Amino acid sequence: MKPTPPGWPRISSCLYYDDPAAAIDWLSRVFGFEVRLKVEGEGGRIEHSELTYGEGLVMVGGTGRGDAGKEAWQGDQASPRSKGGANTQSLCVMVDDADAHCARSRAAGAEVFREPTTSDYGAGYWADRSYGARDVEGHLWWFIQRVRTGGG
Repeated sequence: MKPTPPGWPRISSCLYYDDPAAAIDWLSRVFGFEVRLKVEGEGGRIEHSELTYGEGLVMVGGTGRGDAGKEAWQGDQASPRSKGGANTQSLCVMVDDADAHCARSRAAGAEVFREPTTSDYGAGYWADRSYGARDVEGHLWWFIQRVRTGGG
């Protein structure tokens, strides 16, 4: 494979929010993302954004419902909030300390749906400590700390 453009991971994800500007602020304040790029259009509408966590990258966009000039596929973008909390994916983020990250996120307003737990997949694999949280519009996030690497 050819190298990716500088600063871009091989895979990134875009999350859709009914209020993307508020979501960008929330993700930064609560989960510790850094805003690398935020392009605002008319009325403060988010045209494009890039948030980083270490070398990871997510983009945050609006659902686009009712926006004139949007392409047909853009009407299919939805926030879990508009779907009764339904998710079709969850995001996993490697952190240095799952317990500390959880405490910070909870104190800042995240809904923790799974407390920090250690999962040991055996000596030939690895052990992780992780917790699960929902963001401001209901996207599912897993924050994972590798506590032991695999043997074998």
